[in-house]
Amino acid sequence: MHWPLPDEVPVQSYVEALAEAKQAKLTRLMGVSNFTVSQTKAAIDAVGVQEIATNQVEVHPFLQNRTLVAFLKEQGIQITAYMPLAYGKVLSEPLIQQIAAGHQITAAQVALAWSLQQGFVVMPSSTKKVNLAQNLAALAVNLTSENMTQLTSLDRNERLANPDFSPAWD
Repeated sequence: MHWPLPDEVPVQSYVEALAEAKQAKLTRLMGVSNFTVSQTKAAIDAVGVQEIATNQVEVHPFLQNRTLVAFLKEQGIQITAYMPLAYGKVLSEPLIQQIAAGHQITAAQVALAWSLQQGFVVMPSSTKKVNLAQNLAALAVNLTSENMTQLTSLDRNERLANPDFSPAWD
């Protein structure tokens, strides 16, 4: 379920439909996207936490979504971080560039490694083969605990995906 519209269709109705699709073996896993804590709780109440494989949400160094991330981790629900490069905005951040230079990697690899080291699945996008290869190489990057703490300081609640039908974010 990509965007919840609970004012139009109750969360329970579409997560139950997804669970039925899973029971019918039309899918192996089901996930949600852009669900807040309360919407995720409603989904859990409807089908059980074990049925929700992931919540795909905007997460990057400038929007760390801490309340939701903590809740999802507590529930054992995988976090899929979309826009982990914030439409490329993180690439020009001086702290990220400094960390990248210290590790002799790209700024994109720093941002992706920050997400990966927190256990997130990341969904960077690129149409350039060289960027795709560099993004994949982020799997081998190990940021220090100091780097991770430094990157945590970049949170500014800068949400980039916020259409007029978005929920009241946590």
